[in-house]
Amino acid sequence: MSNLFPKFSRTQDNLNIVMEQRLLKQTNRLILKSETCTGCGICIEACPEEAITLGRLGGYGTGAVIDDAKVSIDAEKCSYCGVCVIMCPFNALNLKIDEEEKLPILEKEGFPEYDMVTEIDEEKCVRCTICDEICPRDAINRDVPLFEGADDQGVLRQSALTAKTEFTVDDEKCNLCGICGAVCPAIVVKHKPFSPETGVIDGKVIWNEDLCDACQVCVEACPEEAITVLRTVESKKLPGKVTIVQEDCCTCTWCSKNCPEEAITVEKIFEGDISAAVEKCPDGCDICVDVCPCNAIHMQDNGKIAINSDFCMLCGACVNACPGEDIIVLKRTGIRVKGKETDLFVKIKEKLLAPKASKVREA
Repeated sequence: MSNLFPKFSRTQDNLNIVMEQRLLKQTNRLILKSETCTGCGICIEACPEEAITLGRLGGYGTGAVIDDAKVSIDAEKCSYCGVCVIMCPFNALNLKIDEEEKLPILEKEGFPEYDMVTEIDEEKCVRCTICDEICPRDAINRDVPLFEGADDQGVLRQSALTAKTEFTVDDEKCNLCGICGAVCPAIVVKHKPFSPETGVIDGKVIWNEDLCDACQVCVEACPEEAITVLRTVESKKLPGKVTIVQEDCCTCTWCSKNCPEEAITVEKIFEGDISAAVEKCPDGCDICVDVCPCNAIHMQDNGKIAINSDFCMLCGACVNACPGEDIIVLKRTGIRVKGKETDLFVKIKEKLLAPKASKVREA
């Protein structure tokens, strides 16, 4: 009997949990990245086979071992269709068919996807660091050259700004004293062999433009005021590019709301409202603060939580994690998707738009 197919298994590879279905001529693997999973439960509502349940510790499981995974997937019930992969807003699920990433539900039957609006206007963007630092999901790729000078290992960095530097030495004033070469690695003062025939110092000042950062040290150090360094900035905008890694973006809008140049446009994939009956919160409980993937919840001075709906993307992780009855209430009113809304998606949409409230769960 052991040779009969299909065969199922559920294993763990570091922090990844792998559900496997082995058929006679095909192997399907659904991979849950437990460290990335937030326990939002959207995959549970989306699964057409009801193969996914909330993990033993709900939204605040550690993901360190299988028993503590935020969601649990039944390898035998799963049809390996890929719906959960498409619907997960945190890129925490991956489907491989014979080691190749595939989504049969898209390829064979058709299924809508999230309509992700995540744009950065290159003309407006000044390559600052705010969006990169503020993003709670590390979804910003700031590909900008390092600033001028050298790093800790002495490796020279690229120029931060596009500029042209001019270095001139007044031969009438310069006495080839060598001070400029002693204080600056971009300058070498070469003397000709000293000879009693002439009894004078002769030579030249050699300047390496690639090593010069126009710091003006040579100008200040020259006792004869023979050196002039002029730097003309050709572009005041940092080179490089800042982009949003769409697969990792949860559309929380932290970046778009805080961009000083208004260069970022992000539209939330879920519409609706979230509220919290903070008077019911257990004293000192901050579980929802810890699990919120959008950094939208904080603890107030009075020991009660507060939700900033501007940054909440209505995923539901806090609802699942909250240990109290009807403390956090989530009401989604719309989902941004593109593509034909199939009958299956309509059923899933009905579940996702149903009001959801926290409840007491067994430990």
